[in-house]
Amino acid sequence: MTNVSDSSPRIYVACLAAYNNGFLHGAWIDADQDADQIRDEIAAMLARSPVKDAEEYAIHDYEGFEGVDISEYADIDRVARMAAFIAEHGALGTGLLEQFSGDMDQAESTLEDCYHGQFASLADYMEELTTENVTIPEALRYYVDWEGMARDAETGGDLFTIETAHGEVHVFSNR
Repeated sequence: MTNVSDSSPRIYVACLAAYNNGFLHGAWIDADQDADQIRDEIAAMLARSPVKDAEEYAIHDYEGFEGVDISEYADIDRVARMAAFIAEHGALGTGLLEQFSGDMDQAESTLEDCYHGQFASLADYMEELTTENVTIPEALRYYVDWEGMARDAETGGDLFTIETAHGEVHVFSNR
């Protein structure tokens, strides 16, 4: 698997008839498009195969999906849906897909229903959440352990984060 963070999601689809006969024949296909368009490009690649009447294919490589695994025989509808999600949400999208082992429904609903925003750290989120809802006397402010609160919230399963860059975390509630 190739891991290229600045590329759009794409897959390398190989002709299995050619592969089984000692030929390397395939095509890189943009995965961030309609599944039917991907299937059309696969059909066109198979039609160009050095082996007559080639019908079977497999995904032999991919890039732009970051840490999300794509199997050789992944469903094209699922691949297109994941690619669109990653193209729209970038590192946050891949982080959610990793968090939920590629479960698109869970990744999408979590982003829609449980997202609290981007912060420098979970402790910063805890401080903002607390100070928006509770007035802390100035004399006590320096005694509040925001890091401890963040650690407890994460360890207790109330919150989880996805880090997309140094000093950039996205905070989510667990359901």
